[in-house]
Amino acid sequence: MSRSDSHRPRLTFLPRLHQCFVLSCTLLFSIVSYCSQTVTRPLLPRRPSCSATTALISLGSLLLLVCGLWLLVTIFWLQAPSNSVPHRAPPPRGSPGTGGGDGGRALPEPQACGVVPEAWRFDCYPERGVVVTRELCEARNCCFIPASSSPPALGRNGVPWCFYPPGFPSYSLVSVNATDLGQTGTLVKTVKTYYPKDILTLQLGLLYETDNRLRVRITDPSESRFEVPIAVPKATEKASSPAYSVELSNEPFGIIVKRTSTGAVLLNTTVAPLFYCDQFLQLSSSLSSQYIYGLGEHRSSFLHDIHWNTLTMWARDVAPTELTNLYGVHPFYLAMDEGGTGTAHGFFLLNSNAMDVVLQPGPAITWRTIGGILDFYVFLGPDPTSVIGQYLEVVGYPAMPVYWALGYHLCRWGYGSSNATWDVVKNMRNYGIPQDVQWNDIDYMDRSLDFTFDPTAFSTLPGMVKDLHSHGQRYVMMLVWPGLTWWYDNLKRFHDKVPFDGLWIDMNEPSSFVDGSTVGCPDTELENPPYTPGILGGLLRAKTLCASAVQKTSSHYNMHSLYGLLEAKASARSRMLGKRAFVISRSTFPSQGQYSGHWLGDNRSHWKDMYTSIAGMLTFNLLGVPLVGADICQTEEELCVRWTQLGAFYPFTRNHNSIDQKDPPAFSPAARSAMKQSLLLRSSLFPLLYTLFHRAHTHGHTVARPLLFEFPKDVRTYGIDRQFLWGKSLMVTPVLDPGVDYVVGYFPQGLWYDYYTGDSIRSKGEELRLKAPLEHINLHLREGAVIPTQRPNTTLFVSSGQPLHLVSSLSEDGSAGGELFWDDGESIDTFETDQYAHVVFTVVKNTMTSEVLHDHVEASYITVETASFYGVKMEPTRVMVNSHDAAFTYRANQVRLGVRSQRLSVF
Repeated sequence: MSRSDSHRPRLTFLPRLHQCFVLSCTLLFSIVSYCSQTVTRPLLPRRPSCSATTALISLGSLLLLVCGLWLLVTIFWLQAPSNSVPHRAPPPRGSPGTGGGDGGRALPEPQACGVVPEAWRFDCYPERGVVVTRELCEARNCCFIPASSSPPALGRNGVPWCFYPPGFPSYSLVSVNATDLGQTGTLVKTVKTYYPKDILTLQLGLLYETDNRLRVRITDPSESRFEVPIAVPKATEKASSPAYSVELSNEPFGIIVKRTSTGAVLLNTTVAPLFYCDQFLQLSSSLSSQYIYGLGEHRSSFLHDIHWNTLTMWARDVAPTELTNLYGVHPFYLAMDEGGTGTAHGFFLLNSNAMDVVLQPGPAITWRTIGGILDFYVFLGPDPTSVIGQYLEVVGYPAMPVYWALGYHLCRWGYGSSNATWDVVKNMRNYGIPQDVQWNDIDYMDRSLDFTFDPTAFSTLPGMVKDLHSHGQRYVMMLVWPGLTWWYDNLKRFHDKVPFDGLWIDMNEPSSFVDGSTVGCPDTELENPPYTPGILGGLLRAKTLCASAVQKTSSHYNMHSLYGLLEAKASARSRMLGKRAFVISRSTFPSQGQYSGHWLGDNRSHWKDMYTSIAGMLTFNLLGVPLVGADICQTEEELCVRWTQLGAFYPFTRNHNSIDQKDPPAFSPAARSAMKQSLLLRSSLFPLLYTLFHRAHTHGHTVARPLLFEFPKDVRTYGIDRQFLWGKSLMVTPVLDPGVDYVVGYFPQGLWYDYYTGDSIRSKGEELRLKAPLEHINLHLREGAVIPTQRPNTTLFVSSGQPLHLVSSLSEDGSAGGELFWDDGESIDTFETDQYAHVVFTVVKNTMTSEVLHDHVEASYITVETASFYGVKMEPTRVMVNSHDAAFTYRANQVRLGVRSQRLSVF
């Protein structure tokens, strides 16, 4: 059902009931009037009156009663809420009905339509801008039943009134053969659909690539079609012990994938017919539960709403807005299995064409794309972290960022000159506020042209960059790629003038201020496909190029949403500086994390924008782009302070504001102090953050992590997006509401420690109210962790050379563990070339040890200055370091001591 259909009132149905009622009552009135008139006219010949008239009146009264009851029941039915009983997936559909040709098939029987539960009605008329009537619906041989639920909210879909009946024609599986990697089959359809250019014969490929990864390809065997040009692994042998089983339905064709350990159904495509036309491909499946995540990029909660929620994918330049396609396209979801078992799986459709993804409360999902092929993966997990790792094995692990990328970045649109920019940098230094990177927006350019700078207003730009470098700081500039360029040559030529350190690539959806072209777009099938997903603007060319525009690989129709990925790839792979590239891109696509980070685009600097940024950050960590964050501040003082506190825990932290807005030095002393302390706190946690990015780079782990990843059996964590973790141990609970000095946070079952004081909280899995004055953000350590920190400074260039302070949060049995990854911070492929140090910290039986798992010269620069132990229940009598007594302090629950070695003993 389209968005416009969400207001499809009972206007179509009730007037028909009303007309029926009026006609019946008119007939009755005529009968009664006629009978009564014959009785009262004495001058006319007498007619039989008593028995005949009585019979007619009785019949009319009965008809009136029946008609009235019918109207009352119907109104009650329309107003009644949907059945609240949880829906289950219906059994595989039966064989399609007989008949053939376009529309030649008999209409579905009303009884067959009526048995389809509302939650399992798959939309047969998804076009927008159309009020779907019974006539339009039945022209497609589909069922038409007005929904019984209340109309959906503005802009939302609802229960489709026009839906596929049981037995709607689909493909049949006519042959299956075993292959070295799995199976291949042939699909045939004899009845055409209502979309043009049906492909009636298809090839099915089932590839059992690994024990936890299944790949399915459905292609046209007679003609090649566009496929997404990103590298994916090629399996060489069939999985030996797959964690999944695959069942094939012959008539109608469908795929059912189950988890072998539990029998849980993860995929069942028999729930609705398969469409495979030249410009309309549709695949539906049941979902294992209502807990669905991913499917970027959209502004929403972290946990998606499955109640008739359509997510459109087509990269678009628009400020983040609900129910709108945004900058990036990521057709991947993570699903938690039903029942709180803690198991999870993933699904990835490798397709770049414009598409709608429809979630419905069955629970079920429909993928509806207008090009390419159906090429999808199922990842078995079994836990959420494993699912993400398996997905990133396909699209690529994220790059290891250069160390200063994890510092504090400052930017504004409208500095006006390089001297004004320089003054802000100097003020930051004067107030001792940490800053690693200074940026300039488009106003540095000469006439808004890339690879230029204003020779008058920004004449001192080269000198400013030189000054930044002399203070261990870096410089990043914006590009927007306005036309054809020789990318590397222009970057190199401009770098010779302004030695920038990183690139901010913006407007790369790609965006245009003209719809298509100044001379219009040709009237072709690419410009006007038979079905257009719910794209903002309603046309593929809205605020971008003509869909028929030709690019090197294919048409813009196919390549549009890949533009940002390919620009980031060209930028990062230039390796012009001989060091790790720093690229931040607005538009993204799967595998983006290999080449760039992402900022969440424009926001309106409201409290809600700050809240939704957490969902965006967590979602992009699932999608393999962990270097992500939202624009911070650009607003009034209280919100700026709270946002800086939260932003200090974005993996990518940038304060970006616009003309006439304030930078941190311009706020009140109290606000300035609070922001400074938040940024110093981030700086002190750099060793932990850098190690987490190493894990993301080598194992596909998340950096900013949803609580459900660490507590997958606690269903209460499934919807939490006002808190998050760094790694598995550091929980962040920010204030997201104005005018409060407290915050409510959920603590999963276990032992937690206040990061600042070491005070313990033993939770049964409950919400707790925490004090949160304006200068404070709540942090808690999970039991069993050792996290490396260091003495902070105003730049990471300085602080990364400071000694470590180790913080241990002991479990009940007194144990804890952690690690540190360390390298020079900027050389390319240090892990792959063994140019790194890796140290593991362990606390067991009152003794802490450090073990160098991988040695390198970098390890010689690592020293431990102090250590704190949370959870020491009794004051120790002695603390020894390498068999020598050491000074220490003790307060309730905590021991703090100074050390100068790698081995600690606590007695």
